[in-house]
Amino acid sequence: MPTILGQNQYGKAENRVVKITRDGATHHIKDLNVSVSLSGDMDEVHYSGSNANVLPTDTTKNTVFAFAKEHGIESAEQFGIHLARHFVTSQEPIHRARIRIEEYAWERIEASDANSKFIGADEVRHSFVRKGQETRLTQITYDGEQWEVVSGLKDLVVMNSTNSEFWGYVKDRYTTLPEAYDRILATQVSARWRFNWSADEQKMPHWEKSYEQTKKHMLQAFAETYSLSLQQTLYQMGSRIIDNRGEIDEVRFSLPNKHHFLVDLEPFGLKNDNEVYYAADRPYGLIEATVLRDGCEARIPVDLTNL
Repeated sequence: MPTILGQNQYGKAENRVVKITRDGATHHIKDLNVSVSLSGDMDEVHYSGSNANVLPTDTTKNTVFAFAKEHGIESAEQFGIHLARHFVTSQEPIHRARIRIEEYAWERIEASDANSKFIGADEVRHSFVRKGQETRLTQITYDGEQWEVVSGLKDLVVMNSTNSEFWGYVKDRYTTLPEAYDRILATQVSARWRFNWSADEQKMPHWEKSYEQTKKHMLQAFAETYSLSLQQTLYQMGSRIIDNRGEIDEVRFSLPNKHHFLVDLEPFGLKNDNEVYYAADRPYGLIEATVLRDGCEARIPVDLTNL
């Protein structure tokens, strides 16, 4: 039976680029992991092996590093936009570029007053410690006319030590979980949000401010929601973002419920008054959902591992 070529793409994955910006004695760091994926008129390289339309993946790698110098890295989104535009507009066979970026945050190390007297205040402006809260993400897709920017984060661990309940659920012969009227609610947030900016004629969002504000609203909703279920908390987190960030039309969450169970201390003659918990690593409940602006279409993949 004859075969035909289906969807295909190629590029260079996980280019680690660190850009140091020196503002006098004060330094700034942008630490990115950039993956480039290109598609277009690539039938012949698959059918006959002709590389006539192929931009080498090594060239895409070199472009990432050269653009870090030529354009700087104002934000992960802006850097990805520069790359996507370049690949689509500079190479006729390339019709679509997808740039995926992970950003690793750093913060300054503050020297003690005593040390500052000896090494000078300028010394602390170039010392950093890697932040461990979350990894920032973005994916930029460009086809020569339309843009799609989906940003987000992963590995952001949050906890409410109270103001969470779980009761009134379905019970069958296999149910052993007791109802909880005061429990720990903890999760490791993986979130993506899609911007409604899609054309060069539109006003571009302020990417750095948007990320910080989106994260702020997400965390505030988590902290301020009296939760009867993690699903309820998820919806409040997404709604808070949509209500406060006009540049975002869609948010997708994947929230594994990191269970904490009260330890039975009665065998030791001790009363556990919601004080000592066992933190279970596996298995965990997995709560996932999309929150949309009314009238908008869902475009973020259901399976975030594909984004």
